[in-house]
Amino acid sequence: MKILSAEEIRKADSYTIEHEPVKSIDLMERAAKVCVDWLTSPLNPLSHGRGEKGAGVVRGEVAVFCGLGNNGGDGLAIARLLAARKFKVEVFIIRHSDKCSADFLINEKRLKKIKAVKLHNITSAAQLPLSINHYPLSIVLDCLFGSGLNKPVEGLAADAIRFMNKSGAKIISIDIPSGLFSEKNSHAKEEVIIRANHTLSFESPKLAFMFPENGQYVGDFSVLDIGLDEKFISSLPSKNYFVRDIEARFLYKKRNKFSHKGTYAHALIVSGSYGKVGACVLSSRACLTAGAGLVTVHIPKSGYDILQTANPEVMVEVDSEEKIISDNIKIEKYNAIGIGPGIGAEKETQAALKVLIQNSSIPLVLDADALNILSENKTWIAFLPKNSILTPHPGEFKRLIGDADNDFERLQLQKEFSIRHGVYVVLKGAHTCIACPDGEVFFNSTGNPGMATAGSGDVLTGIITGLLAQGYSPKKAGVLGVYLHGLAGDIAAKHQGEESLIARNIIEFLGEAFKTLSR
Repeated sequence: MKILSAEEIRKADSYTIEHEPVKSIDLMERAAKVCVDWLTSPLNPLSHGRGEKGAGVVRGEVAVFCGLGNNGGDGLAIARLLAARKFKVEVFIIRHSDKCSADFLINEKRLKKIKAVKLHNITSAAQLPLSINHYPLSIVLDCLFGSGLNKPVEGLAADAIRFMNKSGAKIISIDIPSGLFSEKNSHAKEEVIIRANHTLSFESPKLAFMFPENGQYVGDFSVLDIGLDEKFISSLPSKNYFVRDIEARFLYKKRNKFSHKGTYAHALIVSGSYGKVGACVLSSRACLTAGAGLVTVHIPKSGYDILQTANPEVMVEVDSEEKIISDNIKIEKYNAIGIGPGIGAEKETQAALKVLIQNSSIPLVLDADALNILSENKTWIAFLPKNSILTPHPGEFKRLIGDADNDFERLQLQKEFSIRHGVYVVLKGAHTCIACPDGEVFFNSTGNPGMATAGSGDVLTGIITGLLAQGYSPKKAGVLGVYLHGLAGDIAAKHQGEESLIARNIIEFLGEAFKTLSR
């Protein structure tokens, strides 16, 4: 799914209106209906129950706060449709300006005919209600400003945002939390940005939704299809994508009936040091579980017994050193190589990594200490095999690529680094971001906070290496590997909760993740 800018969404709206054809007010009605269907569905993430009448999000009083543009028009239409389904609705129009959009005025006129809806025109902060959380299970719908906002909110609208944030009610933002910019940082006045529990975005998620700094505003989000022209959207130049189940299924390759272990090739995992052999256990097991036909691990001598016992399906090659990696590793027979988890940063290990980089003719997967070593020897980056995959967490990213004032700037650094060096950069996080040498960027949709645990990154290294060994391209291995890693984590969390999730559980449920894609 493409992540569209506010301008691209506006163009898609205009194209659909002209070529479907459909009137803009009818397109607004369509958007309002899908919102109401979501709000009243027992299947959405915020539902209070399943199967009972009215078991969606909306159960008690609904307070709809509307601006004067098309986002406000959406809110007025939603209020009218909720009232038609017999829900109790109050509407607060925030008169922060003398200008109203044409479709807002049409929906205002329609709403005034609905006597069941209480309509309040707010011209000063003093007219805001004393409270809105005295109703059972009350909901606030934020419809002040949409994705076209390009300046910080001030005045009466800012007062309304502060009021909603302090209300204690559950807040659902329509299109985007009011006050948040969709494509650039807006923290100059963060106290006047809605802090939503959930955001309903039309047709595409916003780029701002992908970044940790905006999590406190966006909450969880859902993308609602309002029927914008698909061919036009596919023609738009955006290179930012959101990877969901449908995209992951497209990447997945079903196995051939007559294949054998040689079909899925031979992977090498270089990992571990004294006290960190567990990193090698996890990464090598993940590599094998991800489908590599054969897996060999190169470890210090001290890890031999552990690996042979913990992972009997994995072959073990020991280093000449007892506690660290130091050898010039023979790599000619391997189809994919992952290096870094738990190797430490001793001088001998750094030298071994340098030789591996120089000798490898195939893309490498570099993680953890391999990235830390690169950070201390940045001239080596130019010698990385093209299309190698680097998998830093934010701290490793900062050391390797540089610091940024905000997440938008960090994304730009990530893209520039990827393009300049011809490598894939997998920045791990809630929406792990894969930057590609061709300028494309993929944000992941799977995963949960339970995966913030020791060894989770080692598992990802193994999964990506295993996919590379099977013949997936570096781009597909990175995107699909991240998706499967998160999906396995989600399945694990359902079984045992987020707090108790550990890295080995991700491997245990990787098979279920593959089965989900293959169905």
